[in-house]
Amino acid sequence: MKKLILMLLVVFAIVYGGVVTYLTRYDHSTAPSLSDSSPLRHDKMAMDAFNVLREARCDYCHTQKVDMPFYFKIPVANQLMQSDRTKGLENFHLEPVLDSMNKGEPVDNVSLSRIEFVMQRNLMPPSLYLLMHWHARLSAEQRDTVIKWIKRERRQSYATSGVAEQFADEPIQPIPESLEVDAKKVALGEKLFFEKRLSGDNTLTCASCHDLKKGGVDNLVTATGINGQKGPINVPTVYNSVFNHTQFWDGRASDLMAQAAGPVMNPIEMGSKKWEEVADKLRKDPSYEKDFMNVYNSPVIDQKTITEAIAEYEKTLITPDSPFDMYLKGIDSAISERAKHGYQVFKNIGCASCHNGVGVGGASFAKMGLQRDFFQDRLNKALTNADFGRFNFTHDQNDRFFFKIPLLRNIALTAPYFHDGSAKTLKEAVIEMVKYQTPDHQIPDQDVDDIVEFLKSLTGKYQGQAIDKMNP
Repeated sequence: MKKLILMLLVVFAIVYGGVVTYLTRYDHSTAPSLSDSSPLRHDKMAMDAFNVLREARCDYCHTQKVDMPFYFKIPVANQLMQSDRTKGLENFHLEPVLDSMNKGEPVDNVSLSRIEFVMQRNLMPPSLYLLMHWHARLSAEQRDTVIKWIKRERRQSYATSGVAEQFADEPIQPIPESLEVDAKKVALGEKLFFEKRLSGDNTLTCASCHDLKKGGVDNLVTATGINGQKGPINVPTVYNSVFNHTQFWDGRASDLMAQAAGPVMNPIEMGSKKWEEVADKLRKDPSYEKDFMNVYNSPVIDQKTITEAIAEYEKTLITPDSPFDMYLKGIDSAISERAKHGYQVFKNIGCASCHNGVGVGGASFAKMGLQRDFFQDRLNKALTNADFGRFNFTHDQNDRFFFKIPLLRNIALTAPYFHDGSAKTLKEAVIEMVKYQTPDHQIPDQDVDDIVEFLKSLTGKYQGQAIDKMNP
């Protein structure tokens, strides 16, 4: 019996060793590579970072199309690996990173932040994967190589004007003091933003839902539209919306101009039926014909000119000079010690892997319930179409429950929170986000309170006035 057991162990060791050897060769021969013309081939730091990602074969779980090892076709192994791939693609897509590196272009800040978090916490590759792919286990030196490259990328490509040297490689950067705009279009757009004649019954304006004195929202669970109708989803803030990569929770509008067009014709929101009817109402006001002529050298009033002017105005709705921005600019006393600690916890548990950049969000999509089923746990509310998120626009099953990452600028003023308005307070929102979106699931109450203090420090100023002090 002992000989049999020993023989079986020897056979297992031989087979296991052979498989590991085969996979090591396979992993290296099929790994992503850069083209010979890639500018990165002359950048040692970038190449070192690329080779770490290549060695770990992050592409197995984080790219849509990849040649998998032979065992991917074996029952059980297939199910385990497919589960890892599904989870991996929900968390992160590596294709844009590989494409940018191949072209020698800056990798987007969201991807940098997500890779940084994984390297800092040594979360990947998963233990089960490492049983068969020994070479993919990353050393502290390899992880540090990637983190140093990420910090350099941020300094070179994403540090904003005025940021202190010690914070130039942070995932969050100060909001610029101003953006380049067309002053004439801005003036017309501001007038249109507060124009009731854009609505079907001449009672609502853009500001009805996006109240500049309420953090750019209406502080309701969901919007109230024409004839008192209730909308299906919580109103995102209009402040700093210029920093969103797309607009609306589902990202269906590619820019501010497309966003401005949506509510006007929505039967539940502003309730107009045709743009020509809206234009006719404006033409009856002689001042508008003069305004449009002044801006466009033409009296043409239509969807394009109306929404373009509103979008130009919305570009000016930025809120720089928050206490946290002042801290990033080198004024250490601008925020409290609790807020500083809250920011560190915010980064340590992975919040900054989604909420980064000058808008502290708005640059990517994420699944609501990434680590745990949010909708299954949500009490007293069945699923609605609004809960399907980006799927409603793309009709791709992989986009179910994905939403644009909301901006966290001025977040203390924009309760209630989430697309469904289900979190009534900022503390509740932080607890829920930790539970459903981070691998930690739960953190000490003091850490939650300190994150809230950090988030409160993101309240900025509009045209030099603190928006939490604007007259209601």
